[in-house]
Amino acid sequence: MKTIKNIILVLASMYLLNACSFLDKDLDTELTLEMVFEDKIRMEGWLANIYSGIPDPYWGYTKDLGWDVLGDDQTPSERWRQWDWHVIPYILGEWTTTSTWNGNYWAKLPQHIRSAYIFIDNVHALPAQGVTSKDVEYMKAEARFLIAYYYYLLVNTYGCIPFTPNYIAPVDSETSVLKVGQTPYYTVIDWIDNELKEVAKILPSSYTEATKYGRATSIMCHAVRARMLLFAASDLVNGNPDYADHVNDKGENLFSTTADPSRWTTAAEACKLLIDEAEAAGHKLYYEYTSNDSIIDPFNSYQNLFLKNYNEGNREVLFARPSSNYVEYEKHATPNASGGNGGLGVTQSLVDAFFMDNGLPITDTNSGYVEDGFSTTDEKRDNTSWDETVNGGAITVSGTYNMYCKREPRFYVTVNFNNAYFPTEKRQFNFFNGAKDNTHTHDAPQNGYLLRKKVSPKSNIKEGNHQYRPGILYRLGEAYLNYAEALNESAPGSADILVYLNKIRERAGVRQYTTGVTDNDFIHVNLGDQAEMREIIRAERRVELCCEGIRYDDLRRWKEAETVLNGSFYGMNFNGRNASEFYVRTAYQERVYKKAFYWFPIHQDEIYKNDNLVQNPYWK
Repeated sequence: MKTIKNIILVLASMYLLNACSFLDKDLDTELTLEMVFEDKIRMEGWLANIYSGIPDPYWGYTKDLGWDVLGDDQTPSERWRQWDWHVIPYILGEWTTTSTWNGNYWAKLPQHIRSAYIFIDNVHALPAQGVTSKDVEYMKAEARFLIAYYYYLLVNTYGCIPFTPNYIAPVDSETSVLKVGQTPYYTVIDWIDNELKEVAKILPSSYTEATKYGRATSIMCHAVRARMLLFAASDLVNGNPDYADHVNDKGENLFSTTADPSRWTTAAEACKLLIDEAEAAGHKLYYEYTSNDSIIDPFNSYQNLFLKNYNEGNREVLFARPSSNYVEYEKHATPNASGGNGGLGVTQSLVDAFFMDNGLPITDTNSGYVEDGFSTTDEKRDNTSWDETVNGGAITVSGTYNMYCKREPRFYVTVNFNNAYFPTEKRQFNFFNGAKDNTHTHDAPQNGYLLRKKVSPKSNIKEGNHQYRPGILYRLGEAYLNYAEALNESAPGSADILVYLNKIRERAGVRQYTTGVTDNDFIHVNLGDQAEMREIIRAERRVELCCEGIRYDDLRRWKEAETVLNGSFYGMNFNGRNASEFYVRTAYQERVYKKAFYWFPIHQDEIYKNDNLVQNPYWK
């Protein structure tokens, strides 16, 4: 009988990387497959290990995977690179085929995939231990979901990968058998698509047991499928001429050479199916209301959708990771003098992206935006109680830089700016050089901002108190925006585009869009103008989904990363010791984004091991 030691040999990577042990055991004890799968606790532990490959949307999206840093949402202190922030050199153009990436999907995810296949082959009912045939059916489907999900993460990161589903190489396989070249992109996408549809037919839409929160559901299948197909319909992969000559070891084109508009139709259908199934299962946007329960409180709604749990009425979350490292996330967004590391900020481009309180962008001449100078009165809003806990009843206090006044609610929930309220210490932030919140070290706001979104006002770093919350990988708000975008590309002029855009804006507390006349409640748009609507949808995604690991993929799939992620990045003046010095748009970083960066490179060591692999486009 194979021991775990031999299992590891079986799992010798199709990527030619060493596998690691999936189960802890005593030093002098060898666990067999029979020992694992005849024991409920060990069997469940095996499945739990497969789940452990799901990304952490807090510290993972920030430091380890770096999705929010690679985009133009978050900006960590550049000097943190010395503490294994490997993505920081990437954004500066210091990215090669030998670079280290903490996420290391190429090595890690195939291990989880192989482990899942072993689980499917060996799991069985244990009636005496309370494991029923129905339990086994669900667990096998969960493993299938995770296989499909991990393949999706691989193709989304690397583009084209070696792909041998439903196969585990025998122990005695020749090395040549393991040297598998890449499979065309859409072949993998279409397989994942079909697998997620099939698994969705088996899994429940939710579980009644609280202990199963985060386990795979039919809704999670639909969610991953919808996001994947949106990416697969986009310009980066759907007929991108830049990849016309990119072929595998068999001479097959790895990416489509001709754009297929039907991909957008398929994406729209997948997004609508997700919405219908999710809403039927009781999912809805998270709302909080003012004291009379009739007016939406946009501040508390947006803040707390990331902090409230399912048992607290948060039904917006479609895919959650119950355990995430929000502690390090919050520490790095908290000033050094308050016990944190104080250098995790947001970019000026994100600050500028938020709308004014009337729902117009700051670039609109009718928005009322004023950049220079300072407010002379406290700013109060009638539609929230959020300000009662932050500024004694004021959204901003007198003397706030005008750039930050009269902005939409999501801005205040996302950005800590100079003179914003710090609820933990019941005071305003002071980011001037030499002030309490800017020690002028690497642990300070490098461009005059700190991140607020997903940071709990109940957390106290000095005391080690943090509010528990799940990590959100997919929520209904994204589903609405995905559907609006897919509709605009597949059926421009569809009335549903505004329906779902307006659901987001209603919760956000800003004027909704209409094809009619602009008034106090609505803003006129030309629904039939596809280009205009495309920009409106993208602007809404920019602010609603910021710092959720989505922006970087958006810039990639739209082929805008080369433009947006190159050049000077701005903020307020880190060196400024007073208002006149600090409130100056100042370049704090020069970023570099090359055409090759749209896909992570295959590490050069893997190319050496497997001569059937071809490096991703434009990497040398």
